[in-house]
Amino acid sequence: MKKVFFIVFAITFFITGCVSINIPKVGPLTEYVVGGKGTDKVLIMDISGMIWDKEEKDFMGLKTMPRLTARIKEELDKASEDRKVKAVVLRINSPGGTVTTCDIINHEIKNFKKKTGKVVVAELMDVAASGGYYIAAASDRIAAHPTTITGSIGVVAYMINASGLLEKIGITNETIKSGDKKDIGSPLRPMTPEEREILKGVINSLYGRFLDAVAEGRKEISKEELKKIADGRVYTAEQALSLKLIDRIGYLDDAIEIAKSEAGIKEAAIITYARPGSYRSNVYSAWDMPNTINLVNIDAGSFMDFLGVRFMYLWTP
Repeated sequence: MKKVFFIVFAITFFITGCVSINIPKVGPLTEYVVGGKGTDKVLIMDISGMIWDKEEKDFMGLKTMPRLTARIKEELDKASEDRKVKAVVLRINSPGGTVTTCDIINHEIKNFKKKTGKVVVAELMDVAASGGYYIAAASDRIAAHPTTITGSIGVVAYMINASGLLEKIGITNETIKSGDKKDIGSPLRPMTPEEREILKGVINSLYGRFLDAVAEGRKEISKEELKKIADGRVYTAEQALSLKLIDRIGYLDDAIEIAKSEAGIKEAAIITYARPGSYRSNVYSAWDMPNTINLVNIDAGSFMDFLGVRFMYLWTP
Protein backbone atom coordinates (compact mmCIF):
# COMPACT_ATOMS: atom_id res chain seq x y z
CA MET A 1 0.00 0.00 0.00
CA LYS A 2 2.84 2.37 0.91
CA LYS A 3 4.57 1.58 -2.39
CA VAL A 4 1.45 2.46 -4.40
CA PHE A 5 1.11 5.74 -2.46
CA PHE A 6 4.67 6.83 -3.22
CA ILE A 7 4.30 5.92 -6.91
CA VAL A 8 1.14 8.06 -7.15
CA PHE A 9 2.89 10.82 -5.21
CA ALA A 10 5.90 10.81 -7.58
CA ILE A 11 3.81 10.78 -10.76
CA THR A 12 1.56 13.58 -9.55
CA PHE A 13 4.51 15.67 -8.39
CA PHE A 14 6.34 15.50 -11.71
CA ILE A 15 3.17 16.22 -13.69
CA THR A 16 1.81 19.11 -11.63
CA GLY A 17 4.80 20.30 -9.59
CA CYS A 18 2.89 19.84 -6.36
CA VAL A 19 0.91 17.26 -4.51
CA SER A 20 -2.15 17.92 -2.40
CA ILE A 21 -4.24 15.64 -0.28
CA ASN A 22 -7.56 17.27 0.43
CA ILE A 23 -9.26 15.70 3.39
CA PRO A 24 -13.03 16.52 3.44
CA LYS A 25 -13.90 20.19 3.75
CA VAL A 26 -14.55 21.88 7.06
CA GLY A 27 -17.96 20.94 8.41
CA PRO A 28 -20.35 22.88 10.64
CA LEU A 29 -19.75 23.20 14.36
CA THR A 30 -20.83 20.28 16.52
CA GLU A 31 -21.74 20.52 20.19
CA TYR A 32 -19.73 18.44 22.65
CA VAL A 33 -20.67 17.96 26.30
CA VAL A 34 -17.46 17.99 28.38
CA GLY A 35 -18.87 18.13 31.90
CA GLY A 36 -21.71 19.07 34.19
CA LYS A 37 -25.34 18.08 33.89
CA GLY A 38 -28.76 19.59 33.38
CA THR A 39 -30.83 21.05 30.57
CA ASP A 40 -29.21 24.47 30.78
CA LYS A 41 -25.79 24.92 29.18
CA VAL A 42 -22.59 26.93 29.68
CA LEU A 43 -20.47 27.26 26.55
CA ILE A 44 -16.66 27.38 26.75
CA MET A 45 -14.97 29.28 23.92
CA ASP A 46 -11.23 29.37 23.27
CA ILE A 47 -9.22 32.42 22.25
CA SER A 48 -5.59 31.40 22.26
CA GLY A 49 -2.30 32.22 20.59
CA MET A 50 -1.67 35.24 18.41
CA ILE A 51 -4.89 37.13 17.74
CA TRP A 52 -4.91 38.00 14.07
CA ASP A 53 -7.23 37.25 11.18
CA LYS A 54 -4.89 35.19 9.08
CA GLU A 55 -5.04 31.63 7.86
CA GLU A 56 -1.79 30.00 8.93
CA LYS A 57 0.12 27.46 6.85
CA ASP A 58 3.26 25.62 7.83
CA PHE A 59 5.96 24.51 5.39
CA MET A 60 3.99 21.33 4.73
CA GLY A 61 0.88 23.30 3.88
CA LEU A 62 -1.11 22.38 6.97
CA LYS A 63 -3.99 24.83 7.11
CA THR A 64 -5.94 26.09 10.06
CA MET A 65 -9.69 26.11 10.36
CA PRO A 66 -11.70 29.26 9.43
CA ARG A 67 -10.19 32.62 10.31
CA LEU A 68 -10.38 33.58 13.96
CA THR A 69 -13.07 36.25 13.57
CA ALA A 70 -15.19 33.91 11.44
CA ARG A 71 -14.89 31.12 14.01
CA ILE A 72 -15.76 33.42 16.95
CA LYS A 73 -18.75 34.84 15.06
CA GLU A 74 -19.95 31.33 14.15
CA GLU A 75 -19.75 30.12 17.76
CA LEU A 76 -21.52 33.19 19.13
CA ASP A 77 -24.29 32.89 16.53
CA LYS A 78 -24.79 29.23 17.40
CA ALA A 79 -24.95 30.09 21.11
CA SER A 80 -27.43 32.91 20.34
CA GLU A 81 -29.79 30.49 18.64
CA ASP A 82 -29.71 27.95 21.47
CA ARG A 83 -32.04 29.06 24.26
CA LYS A 84 -30.52 26.50 26.59
CA VAL A 85 -27.13 28.25 26.48
CA LYS A 86 -27.34 30.59 29.44
CA ALA A 87 -23.74 31.77 29.66
CA VAL A 88 -20.40 31.77 27.85
CA VAL A 89 -16.95 31.35 29.39
CA LEU A 90 -14.14 32.83 27.29
CA ARG A 91 -10.94 30.90 27.94
CA ILE A 92 -8.27 33.43 26.93
CA ASN A 93 -4.61 32.49 26.58
CA SER A 94 -2.96 35.11 24.38
CA PRO A 95 -0.38 37.91 24.43
CA GLY A 96 -2.63 39.88 22.05
CA GLY A 97 -2.48 40.57 18.36
CA THR A 98 -3.48 43.02 15.66
CA VAL A 99 -5.56 46.01 16.67
CA THR A 100 -8.42 45.38 14.26
CA THR A 101 -8.85 41.66 14.99
CA CYS A 102 -8.94 42.30 18.74
CA ASP A 103 -11.42 45.12 18.21
CA ILE A 104 -13.71 42.98 16.03
CA ILE A 105 -13.86 40.20 18.63
CA ASN A 106 -14.51 42.72 21.41
CA HIS A 107 -17.33 44.17 19.28
CA GLU A 108 -18.86 40.75 18.53
CA ILE A 109 -18.89 39.79 22.21
CA LYS A 110 -20.62 43.04 23.16
CA ASN A 111 -23.16 42.56 20.37
CA PHE A 112 -23.81 39.01 21.58
CA LYS A 113 -24.49 40.25 25.10
CA LYS A 114 -26.77 43.04 23.87
CA LYS A 115 -28.68 40.78 21.50
CA THR A 116 -29.20 37.83 23.86
CA GLY A 117 -28.79 39.15 27.40
CA LYS A 118 -26.61 36.11 28.09
CA VAL A 119 -23.73 36.25 30.55
CA VAL A 120 -20.10 36.26 29.38
CA VAL A 121 -17.27 35.47 31.82
CA ALA A 122 -13.59 35.62 30.86
CA GLU A 123 -11.13 33.16 32.37
CA LEU A 124 -7.53 34.32 31.88
CA MET A 125 -5.04 31.49 31.49
CA ASP A 126 -1.19 31.65 31.27
CA VAL A 127 -1.09 35.03 29.54
CA ALA A 128 -3.99 37.34 28.72
CA ALA A 129 -2.15 40.54 27.93
CA SER A 130 -2.78 43.56 25.74
CA GLY A 131 -5.25 42.39 23.04
CA GLY A 132 -6.08 39.36 25.18
CA TYR A 133 -7.16 41.70 27.95
CA TYR A 134 -8.87 44.02 25.43
CA ILE A 135 -11.18 41.13 24.54
CA ALA A 136 -11.68 40.13 28.18
CA ALA A 137 -12.85 43.68 28.95
CA ALA A 138 -15.99 43.01 26.88
CA SER A 139 -17.14 40.32 29.34
CA ASP A 140 -19.38 40.75 32.39
CA ARG A 141 -16.86 39.27 34.83
CA ILE A 142 -13.16 38.46 34.62
CA ALA A 143 -11.41 35.69 36.54
CA ALA A 144 -7.73 34.81 36.33
CA HIS A 145 -5.60 31.84 37.31
CA PRO A 146 -3.31 32.46 40.29
CA THR A 147 -0.34 32.39 37.89
CA THR A 148 -1.85 34.52 35.10
CA ILE A 149 0.09 37.41 33.56
CA THR A 150 -2.22 40.12 32.26
CA GLY A 151 -2.41 43.86 31.62
CA SER A 152 0.00 45.36 29.07
CA ILE A 153 -2.62 47.94 28.13
CA GLY A 154 -1.19 49.82 25.18
CA VAL A 155 -0.28 49.85 21.49
CA VAL A 156 2.97 49.06 19.73
CA ALA A 157 4.16 49.23 16.12
CA TYR A 158 7.30 47.25 15.37
CA MET A 159 9.55 48.75 12.72
CA ILE A 160 13.15 48.33 11.66
CA ASN A 161 15.57 50.50 9.72
CA ALA A 162 17.74 48.22 7.61
CA SER A 163 19.18 50.95 5.39
CA GLY A 164 22.63 50.74 7.00
CA LEU A 165 22.85 46.99 6.45
CA LEU A 166 21.58 47.23 2.88
CA GLU A 167 24.15 49.90 2.09
CA LYS A 168 26.95 47.65 3.33
CA ILE A 169 25.91 44.83 1.01
CA GLY A 170 25.40 47.12 -1.96
CA ILE A 171 21.60 47.39 -2.03
CA THR A 172 20.11 50.83 -2.55
CA ASN A 173 16.56 52.09 -2.08
CA GLU A 174 14.99 52.99 -5.43
CA THR A 175 11.40 53.47 -4.24
CA ILE A 176 9.21 55.66 -6.48
CA LYS A 177 6.32 57.34 -4.67
CA SER A 178 3.56 59.86 -5.33
CA GLY A 179 4.17 61.77 -2.09
CA ASP A 180 7.01 62.02 0.41
CA LYS A 181 4.96 60.24 3.12
CA LYS A 182 3.79 57.35 0.93
CA ASP A 183 6.43 54.93 2.23
CA ILE A 184 6.26 56.04 5.86
CA GLY A 185 7.66 53.32 8.10
CA SER A 186 9.67 51.73 5.29
CA PRO A 187 12.58 49.56 6.51
CA LEU A 188 14.59 50.76 3.53
CA ARG A 189 15.31 54.23 4.92
CA PRO A 190 15.49 56.15 8.21
CA MET A 191 12.28 57.69 9.53
CA THR A 192 12.05 61.47 9.70
CA PRO A 193 10.99 63.28 12.90
CA GLU A 194 7.79 64.41 11.16
CA GLU A 195 6.94 60.86 10.15
CA ARG A 196 7.56 59.66 13.69
CA GLU A 197 5.05 62.22 14.97
CA ILE A 198 2.49 61.09 12.38
CA LEU A 199 2.75 57.48 13.51
CA LYS A 200 2.75 58.56 17.13
CA GLY A 201 -0.60 60.24 16.46
CA VAL A 202 -2.00 56.97 15.12
CA ILE A 203 -0.65 55.12 18.15
CA ASN A 204 -2.26 57.64 20.52
CA SER A 205 -5.62 57.30 18.77
CA LEU A 206 -5.57 53.50 19.01
CA TYR A 207 -4.39 53.72 22.61
CA GLY A 208 -7.36 55.96 23.41
CA ARG A 209 -9.67 53.33 21.93
CA PHE A 210 -8.06 50.72 24.18
CA LEU A 211 -8.64 52.91 27.24
CA ASP A 212 -12.26 53.45 26.23
CA ALA A 213 -12.82 49.70 25.85
CA VAL A 214 -11.40 48.99 29.30
CA ALA A 215 -13.28 51.90 30.89
CA GLU A 216 -16.54 50.65 29.37
CA GLY A 217 -16.02 47.12 30.63
CA ARG A 218 -14.41 47.93 33.99
CA LYS A 219 -16.57 50.68 35.42
CA GLU A 220 -14.99 50.00 38.82
CA ILE A 221 -11.88 51.82 37.58
CA SER A 222 -11.93 55.60 37.19
CA LYS A 223 -10.37 57.16 34.09
CA GLU A 224 -7.65 58.71 36.26
CA GLU A 225 -6.77 55.35 37.84
CA LEU A 226 -6.84 53.64 34.48
CA LYS A 227 -4.36 56.06 32.88
CA LYS A 228 -1.93 55.46 35.75
CA ILE A 229 -1.92 51.69 35.33
CA ALA A 230 -2.22 51.58 31.52
CA ASP A 231 1.43 52.27 30.71
CA GLY A 232 2.03 48.95 28.96
CA ARG A 233 3.31 47.00 31.96
CA VAL A 234 2.07 43.52 32.81
CA TYR A 235 0.59 42.44 36.12
CA THR A 236 0.27 39.26 38.13
CA ALA A 237 -3.21 38.00 38.99
CA GLU A 238 -2.91 39.40 42.52
CA GLN A 239 -1.82 42.81 41.24
CA ALA A 240 -4.61 42.83 38.65
CA LEU A 241 -7.15 42.02 41.36
CA SER A 242 -5.95 44.88 43.58
CA LEU A 243 -6.11 47.24 40.59
CA LYS A 244 -9.67 46.04 39.75
CA LEU A 245 -8.63 44.77 36.34
CA ILE A 246 -10.16 41.41 37.29
CA ASP A 247 -12.93 40.34 39.65
CA ARG A 248 -11.55 37.12 41.08
CA ILE A 249 -8.58 34.77 41.17
CA GLY A 250 -9.59 31.20 40.44
CA TYR A 251 -9.52 28.27 38.08
CA LEU A 252 -11.70 27.37 35.11
CA ASP A 253 -14.16 25.59 37.41
CA ASP A 254 -14.51 28.82 39.38
CA ALA A 255 -15.21 30.79 36.19
CA ILE A 256 -17.91 28.29 35.28
CA GLU A 257 -19.48 28.70 38.72
CA ILE A 258 -19.39 32.50 38.32
CA ALA A 259 -21.11 32.13 34.94
CA LYS A 260 -23.85 29.94 36.40
CA SER A 261 -24.35 32.29 39.34
CA GLU A 262 -24.56 35.36 37.09
CA ALA A 263 -27.02 33.53 34.83
CA GLY A 264 -29.17 32.50 37.78
CA ILE A 265 -28.83 28.74 37.31
CA LYS A 266 -27.59 26.04 39.67
CA GLU A 267 -26.77 23.22 37.26
CA ALA A 268 -25.66 23.21 33.65
CA ALA A 269 -24.06 20.98 31.06
CA ILE A 270 -20.65 22.36 30.09
CA ILE A 271 -20.30 22.38 26.31
CA THR A 272 -17.87 23.35 23.59
CA TYR A 273 -18.28 23.67 19.85
CA ALA A 274 -15.92 21.90 17.48
CA ARG A 275 -15.75 20.43 13.99
CA PRO A 276 -16.97 16.89 13.35
CA GLY A 277 -14.33 14.35 14.28
CA SER A 278 -12.78 16.41 17.07
CA TYR A 279 -12.30 14.67 20.40
CA ARG A 280 -13.34 16.57 23.51
CA SER A 281 -12.95 14.66 26.76
CA ASN A 282 -13.11 17.51 29.29
CA VAL A 283 -13.17 21.28 29.81
CA TYR A 284 -9.43 21.57 29.12
CA SER A 285 -9.62 19.95 25.69
CA ALA A 286 -8.01 22.04 22.99
CA TRP A 287 -9.57 23.47 19.86
CA ASP A 288 -9.65 21.73 16.45
CA MET A 289 -6.64 20.54 14.50
CA PRO A 290 -6.25 21.37 10.80
CA ASN A 291 -7.86 18.93 8.38
CA THR A 292 -6.25 19.86 5.08
CA ILE A 293 -2.79 18.64 4.11
CA ASN A 294 -0.83 20.06 1.21
CA LEU A 295 2.36 18.02 0.92
CA VAL A 296 4.26 20.56 -1.14
CA ASN A 297 3.48 24.20 -0.41
CA ILE A 298 5.71 27.22 -0.22
CA ASP A 299 3.80 30.40 0.54
CA ALA A 300 6.12 33.16 -0.56
CA GLY A 301 3.49 35.73 0.29
CA SER A 302 3.93 34.98 3.97
CA PHE A 303 7.29 36.72 3.88
CA MET A 304 5.48 39.97 3.13
CA ASP A 305 3.98 39.88 6.62
CA PHE A 306 7.28 41.07 8.02
CA LEU A 307 7.34 44.24 5.89
CA GLY A 308 5.67 47.57 6.62
CA VAL A 309 3.98 48.87 9.75
CA ARG A 310 1.48 46.83 11.75
CA PHE A 311 -0.24 48.30 14.80
CA MET A 312 -0.59 45.77 17.59
CA TYR A 313 -2.32 45.33 20.92
CA LEU A 314 0.46 42.93 21.82
CA TRP A 315 2.87 42.05 24.63
CA THR A 316 5.99 40.40 23.26
CA PRO A 317 9.13 41.23 25.24
